[in-house]
Amino acid sequence: MNKPIRAISVFCLVLFLALMVNATYVQYVNAGDLADDPNNRRVIAAAYARERGAILVGRDPVAESVPSNDRYEFQRQYPTPLLYAPATGAFTYFSQTGVERSQNDVLSGDDSRLFVTRLVDMFTNAEPQGGNVTLTLDPEAQQAAYDGLANLPGPVEGAVVAIAPSSGKILAMASLPTYDPNRLASHDFSEVSRASEELQADPSEPLLNRAIGKRLPPGSTFKLVTAAAAIESGDYDADSQVPGGATYQLPLTSGPTGLIDNGGRPCGTNRIPFVQAMEFSCNTTFAALAVELGPEAMLEQAERFGFNSQYLDDLGGQAASVFPAEADQAQVGQTGIGQFEVAATPLQMAMVAAGIGNGGSVMKPYIVDEVRSPNLQVLDKTGDRELSQAVSSATASDLTDLLVATVDTGTASPAAIPGVRVAGKTGTAQSGVPDVPPYAWFVSFAPADDPEVAVAVMIEAAGIERGEIAGGQLAGPIARSVMEAVLGQ
Repeated sequence: MNKPIRAISVFCLVLFLALMVNATYVQYVNAGDLADDPNNRRVIAAAYARERGAILVGRDPVAESVPSNDRYEFQRQYPTPLLYAPATGAFTYFSQTGVERSQNDVLSGDDSRLFVTRLVDMFTNAEPQGGNVTLTLDPEAQQAAYDGLANLPGPVEGAVVAIAPSSGKILAMASLPTYDPNRLASHDFSEVSRASEELQADPSEPLLNRAIGKRLPPGSTFKLVTAAAAIESGDYDADSQVPGGATYQLPLTSGPTGLIDNGGRPCGTNRIPFVQAMEFSCNTTFAALAVELGPEAMLEQAERFGFNSQYLDDLGGQAASVFPAEADQAQVGQTGIGQFEVAATPLQMAMVAAGIGNGGSVMKPYIVDEVRSPNLQVLDKTGDRELSQAVSSATASDLTDLLVATVDTGTASPAAIPGVRVAGKTGTAQSGVPDVPPYAWFVSFAPADDPEVAVAVMIEAAGIERGEIAGGQLAGPIARSVMEAVLGQ
């Protein structure tokens, strides 16, 4: 063989080997990642030929596949789209979001737990089907949460989360503005593309699940964490006298920029009862307590409730709530009232309330209750798991007494339910932007002695003037209606 022919032969051999290596990598090594890629059009197109499983709330489907009258066999439908979109997400030709994505293997029928079902389908020549996913959501609580937000003066940007304190089950998860996933599930892909671009360009972020994905300063609702740290220190209990006064000058500061006040609320002069400080949400008290406790104690207490961590495994998009790892004396004083670099999601603040209501034990939150085969056989059921012991049971009891008094005779009275002992706390957090009104918050749980539900309401915007923003006035009635829905009031 002459030299040119030998060189060409070697070159062709190298190309052949490169082709074999690439084919092996694509078909075997990288096959799983390519199949799971939400942008894999072939996988999505194939999914339209299979009856995708339903997402259920109770016995009712909130996402299901029905026979289609076009070239694809099945069409994904969302019967109550605006109500459940933040949780279900959307199944589209381009991608999946929400539970549609996190539970895609089950819903598509590819989950290993459905192997026997697939095997039976193959031998009986039956059409393959996906499994069903049942959510923990309570339909009445979900409706109350959605209606509460939707009935505010618009345009509304906010979220509500309700949790069962003893288990961690998410009973309600509402976020506004919301969107219609049916537009994204259409088989008219040019329309899907237009709808997706429109939703992504919307400055109000309708695709964002604010319940788990939006972090904002929690304001005075964070005083629950500050109070917990103070009582856990051993220096205070519910009957203690705490720092009072109309104003408090943060350490290392001078002048009005470092001056904390109470907006005219009655917070005494020198020392006041702890219950008075909580009832009237005295900024001076909790700023002084945070400075006294120090940044390490405040950080440790916040992280025991779940700050600076991820804990929601069955739904994507969770933003970790933040408590600063470092703070000087002035900054830690601001953290005591939920400002400086403190930022929390509604889910996180619901967990703070739920942990206190559950004797100090914070349960790991979850939204997927059961996974079932197409013939409704239960394949998996989520078990309750403790995330952390945030405070002792004695501290939780003291905090509960303080929060009940705040509903009975303090700023959280809009959450009061006749005949039910309710614990709650308001919050109004400064946005830090001159033209942006404060954020309104509310957290609560009931019945206080053996709670069935803990709620967090966050209102980022409601189309009203700055002076009319208050956590109790705006968010309190929403929390009450959600609690009443769970309690059957």
